[in-house]
Amino acid sequence: MSEISLLQSTLKSHLPWHGARLNCLAQLLIALFRVKTVNLAEIATAFIGQAQQESHYKRLQRFFRHFEVDATLVAKAVVALMGFPSPWVVCFERTQWQFGQTTHNVLMLAVAHQGVAFPLLWTLLPKRGNSNTTERIDLVARLLKLFERQQIAYLTADREFVGRAWIKYLLKQPVPFRLRIRQSDRLSNGRGQAIKARVLFADLPPEQMSILPKRRRLWGYWVYVAALRLKDGQLLVVVTSESPEAAIADYAKRWNIETLFGCLKRRGFCLESTHLGDAQRLSKLLAVLTLALCWAYRTGDWLTQLKPLKLKKHGHKARSVFRYGFDYLRQMVLNLTDKQSLRLLTFKTVSVLS
Repeated sequence: MSEISLLQSTLKSHLPWHGARLNCLAQLLIALFRVKTVNLAEIATAFIGQAQQESHYKRLQRFFRHFEVDATLVAKAVVALMGFPSPWVVCFERTQWQFGQTTHNVLMLAVAHQGVAFPLLWTLLPKRGNSNTTERIDLVARLLKLFERQQIAYLTADREFVGRAWIKYLLKQPVPFRLRIRQSDRLSNGRGQAIKARVLFADLPPEQMSILPKRRRLWGYWVYVAALRLKDGQLLVVVTSESPEAAIADYAKRWNIETLFGCLKRRGFCLESTHLGDAQRLSKLLAVLTLALCWAYRTGDWLTQLKPLKLKKHGHKARSVFRYGFDYLRQMVLNLTDKQSLRLLTFKTVSVLS
């Protein structure tokens, strides 16, 4: 049981929880890598100890039903575990999926770091479809209350996160932003007229970028504008509060959060297979998965220092850093009876979290 004890001790330095809760969390994290799913019945089969599977399952149910997970502590733990260089690129995104008759709709803020976004704060929306301005503002307000404004380089978000009140809030804070707008949104053309973005950049050739020399009015507020005609002919228009020359490249870091959702879902922990219907319980599950993500990534990063990932012919790595660590941890926890594997799990892969 030393692997459980050491992981529990390591987690305690980041999460000042009761010992029994930390023990359950440590068991849960190890079981997640063993079964590669968030289905609680499956996780219960992978708990270590002499208790029956039914007892482990009830313990998991109590954890998600009764234990209060402080989102502030989890966010600070993520920052401590990952050691993000400041200032951060913060990505705003929403993911939605259906399980039976239940719709899960998660609005999330995450820090982009080395190709992956790491969740800091999220909220479960009690509806389908897009978030509204109030919901977005509430999440950003929580972020600014928790961390210094100077720690945020800028906020980036897709076309879903637009609107007059939203821009007004970000400019008032002020929070720098790189936001993609719709082609149908109207910008001033410098002659007092408001025309659609697709008309303003109608002559932009494929794979070419245009940066407007002066700020333009959007929903009554002055912003800088940059545009890129994608290879397929689609127009990408980004508005920003500053640094328009870097706006397109800055916005591209938003894709880090798409990588995150891949890690949480099909390429990692199969989040969409959860049977949890209650929003608070699902939020706790997201907290656990965030810690598992950090552990896998930190392990992968440690492994690349020992044995760098090979490059394929097209120049991309054979595996992502997350997958490198994820597969290695799975190998370790699936062979806990092997003394060498147990030693490696205990003294190496756990210690990367310290």
